[in-house]
Amino acid sequence: MLSCCVIGHRRIEISEQLKNNIKEIIYNLINKGVSKFLFGSKSEFVDLCNEIVIDIQKEFPNVQRIYVRAEYPIISDEYYKYLKTLYDDSYYYDSKKISGKLSYIKRNEFLVRVSDYCLFYFKDSYQPNTKTKSGTRLAYDYATKKRKAIINVC
Repeated sequence: MLSCCVIGHRRIEISEQLKNNIKEIIYNLINKGVSKFLFGSKSEFVDLCNEIVIDIQKEFPNVQRIYVRAEYPIISDEYYKYLKTLYDDSYYYDSKKISGKLSYIKRNEFLVRVSDYCLFYFKDSYQPNTKTKSGTRLAYDYATKKRKAIINVC
């Protein structure tokens, strides 16, 4: 079972062309054998891709959408039920009790490591409202270093 992680900037420029491009890429990935899409959080790109995969699942019901949590190793039944309204399943990436921004960076590295493909919305000029590099940039650099199959829609 092949998998693809979805990672992108918090804010993106959404257009019909972008939506159509992502849809075509996801169809191509499914045709290559991808049946599991792994999502992080806090990103308009992730939300957009999740919506597109939901639509495609009508045609390919075997495709799964998995939300990988960076925090909250133990969650309540109510929260799990809520997550199941957004994704097909959710699990926690064991980040060894790392918290804050670093937990999201480590989770994204995990997503890259366990994926056969990495679908990114990475814009080199993007700069978050912080003094540190964006999490997407760090994940993109990590995927490049690991020689992953990267698809950048930006």
